[in-house]
Amino acid sequence: MFKQIKKLLKELSEQPREKNTIDFNTALAALLIEVMRADGKVLEIELIKVTEVLVERCELDDKQVNALITLAQQLVEQAIDLYAFVKQINNNTSDIERIEIVQLLWFVAYADNDIDRYEDHIIRKIAGLLYVSHADFIAAKLAAQ
Repeated sequence: MFKQIKKLLKELSEQPREKNTIDFNTALAALLIEVMRADGKVLEIELIKVTEVLVERCELDDKQVNALITLAQQLVEQAIDLYAFVKQINNNTSDIERIEIVQLLWFVAYADNDIDRYEDHIIRKIAGLLYVSHADFIAAKLAAQ
């Protein structure tokens, strides 16, 4: 019996693991898309804002951004939670950069000049997962206005 368990464990450890397809840019795009979708409406103006943010912050061209948005939308649809996206952000940013990311989320929410309670909720949730304090959360919101 122990031989079978050892054999099983050895086989499992030797199997190639799936490569993590989520990089920083994809994680950021996914969080922006989560905010865009939070109110149940995907408006063109919000999609344009997501594109602008990714072009400016990730230094990508329009073609790369469109591919990134498509990939991020697929990952968001398949995701059970935000953990994989937030983990990537937390692993690759400082406290100040995470506050800036919360501000970027607010930019997307303000794109249609209407903050829905669901948008506010998802940004508040993401900010908590990014370990952004409430004071910095509010400062980012005010700066985005």
